Amino acid sequence: MLERAKSLLQPSARSGVPPFMVMDVMAAAARLEAQGRRIVHMEVGQPAAGAPASSITAVRAALAAEGPHGYTEALGMPVLRRRIAQAYSQWHDIALDAERVVVTTGSSAGFMLAFLAAFEPGDRVAVPVPGYPPYRHILSALGCEPVLIETNAATRWAMTGEMLMAHHRTRPLKGVVVGSPANPTGTMITAAALADLIRCAEDAGIIVISDEIYHGLNYVFAVQSAVALSANAIVINSFSKYFCMTGWRIGWMVVPRSLLRAVERLQQNFAISVPTLSQIAAQAAFDGRDELENIKHGYEENRHILLDGLPRAGLDTFLPVDGAFYLYAEISRFSGDSFEFATRMLEEAGVAATPGVDFDPIHGRNFLRLCYAGSSDEMREAVERIGVWLKG
Repeated sequence: MLERAKSLLQPSARSGVPPFMVMDVMAAAARLEAQGRRIVHMEVGQPAAGAPASSITAVRAALAAEGPHGYTEALGMPVLRRRIAQAYSQWHDIALDAERVVVTTGSSAGFMLAFLAAFEPGDRVAVPVPGYPPYRHILSALGCEPVLIETNAATRWAMTGEMLMAHHRTRPLKGVVVGSPANPTGTMITAAALADLIRCAEDAGIIVISDEIYHGLNYVFAVQSAVALSANAIVINSFSKYFCMTGWRIGWMVVPRSLLRAVERLQQNFAISVPTLSQIAAQAAFDGRDELENIKHGYEENRHILLDGLPRAGLDTFLPVDGAFYLYAEISRFSGDSFEFATRMLEEAGVAATPGVDFDPIHGRNFLRLCYAGSSDEMREAVERIGVWLKG
């Protein structure tokens, strides 16, 4: 009987996705800290700051009020959906109907809802490399085929319409995922390039999913939202990054009207609704812009510390540092194995970073992602530690 039970309790084939390696690095760093080591954390892509004070105040008030904090509408609290729509008017001068806004349990749920609503098993969906690993991992788990499109310096490490169509002509694509500012590179796609990519995709019948979770964190030129360029693109955003609310697990989508009911049905069955307190905090987060802009200025200072210090430390080749809070550095002069390099840097220098193989199975062995969302003192310490280690 026991042997029969064991044979039944086997993982499904669809669950056999690779691990998200950054979480393994974080766990290794935690083990060293438990031994008394001081570690500078540059591995996990999350702000060191917490939710804005306006959010904390709103949640405390909600908890002090009488009554249960029960389910909300599956698509989200109407007042929050209206506030998100209003933000597009303020940020991008876009008149967005709040009915198209869907509140989600983080951007991760947004991607799952989008992929399930838009694609069938077997559909081929283009994703950029380097790129966020769960794009391809979630697609694979859902039975879709992620198609890796290599980016390069000639296009500022952004996917182009020409790249997309070259793959589409070989074997037809059903969708494409694009992100700007991008994870892990921190690079951005220009407004003109994004418009061309969306035009090429939609002319070919390819569904566009735009990852905009790092919007607000741009340092070189303004971001462009796909909402302004197409009523048919699916846009994913989040309160995790600019709004510093990673653990609250709340994000949103802007959905074409043709997919809205499908997304609603999926949300009803998967989550019923997003946590009420998180929605209350998210609505109030829009009132914390001054605080959030100050945090962004801290990222800008950190960016300058790394741009100035890392070349002197020995890491002198990296991609354009346009936005988000990432620097993607080439390490090929030191190692051809970014996982081994990151492991040694953690153990010997006490600096945690994420190996490029997490983001790029083709060339990622030559790159390392450094997150600069911590304090300026930590960034200076990291530069010093890396320099001593590389030169030692």
